Amino acid sequence: MQNIYCLLFFLVIPFSGYSQKADSLHKASLVIDAHNDVLISSIMEGKDITKEVAGGHTDIPRLFKGGVNGQFFSVWCGPEYGNGKAFAYANRQIDSLMSIIHHNPNEIILATSKADIQKATNQHKIAALIGVEGGHMIEDNLNNIDSLYKRGVRYLTLTWNNSTSWATSASDENNPELKLKHKGLNDFGKEVVRHMNKLGMMVDLSHVGRQTFFDAIETSSKPIIVSHSNVYTITPVSRNLKDDQIKAVAKNGGVICINFYSAFLDADFSKKRDQLFFSTVPENKQKGVKGDDRFYKLSAKAQEQLRPPLSKVIDHIDYIVNLIGIDYVGVGGDFDGVESTAKELDDVSSYPNLTKALLERGYNENDIQKILGANVLRVLEAQ
Repeated sequence: MQNIYCLLFFLVIPFSGYSQKADSLHKASLVIDAHNDVLISSIMEGKDITKEVAGGHTDIPRLFKGGVNGQFFSVWCGPEYGNGKAFAYANRQIDSLMSIIHHNPNEIILATSKADIQKATNQHKIAALIGVEGGHMIEDNLNNIDSLYKRGVRYLTLTWNNSTSWATSASDENNPELKLKHKGLNDFGKEVVRHMNKLGMMVDLSHVGRQTFFDAIETSSKPIIVSHSNVYTITPVSRNLKDDQIKAVAKNGGVICINFYSAFLDADFSKKRDQLFFSTVPENKQKGVKGDDRFYKLSAKAQEQLRPPLSKVIDHIDYIVNLIGIDYVGVGGDFDGVESTAKELDDVSSYPNLTKALLERGYNENDIQKILGANVLRVLEAQ
């Protein structure tokens, strides 16, 4: 379907005209990124994102340059923050974002609704939205969900890679060495979902295990969000969604936001990374280096060589569109949360490149605007 439309599109618009058309379309579109880790990667490290941050993916100047109207800032901590620590640390991160908003009122405002996003856009400001990545941060207490909601949090990712007492993660459900007491949501987990529905907080199903995913879909009375996940058929990793999950999101009326992480886009990325690591890094520097850290040990040239092309991002979008339609896909770049992104998507200022690539693939203006932000806005409004 897309290929036929793309051929017709090329006959009408010369290739040289794409950049100008893409620039105009991007400026006219509402762009909402559903997931960004700059809070933990930069702000909590004391970096000033009101100025361009060296080495990072995100700061206010680059958000403006990329035409990002709404940015979900992810509140995250690992499983080492247990009960008595995780909720407090989540609030410290929100405090840090609120401080930036307070001191830069002409550039960024807190947004909790469609009206807030539209107000920010009309005032040429960035709408700062908040998502909490990991259900362990509520510390098994529904009152903590209420507190987070009052502070502006508009989605909760039910698990990160670690499971909670009430929901199992994709990482744990796919680990044969773990003897899980249960898979999916227990009774309290279902109560969490229903409570979020009642409040108007989106249920985020990135990172969750397959059983948790379907339990949550069945329990939720509202459309869900998958804030930063891709297609399993293209890249078979546990964090990506299989076809029946993708179809379930459409039936629910939710949205799947495509992640720009190289390992979730390209099935061969991790294998090629490890091959380069062991063939080019001296043996004495290989000790104790595991997983993602191997990428950082490679030369800049090798790192660039490994990055998949931007077309891979469009492939994942195409797959979802062709399977369930245009109304259920968005973007959640995972900037500042990953070590490698697709080429031409170097940081948040690169979003116009995505618009151009979608035009080149044959998407029309209305469809592109849905992908860039309208679909996420619809789900937020439906809570």
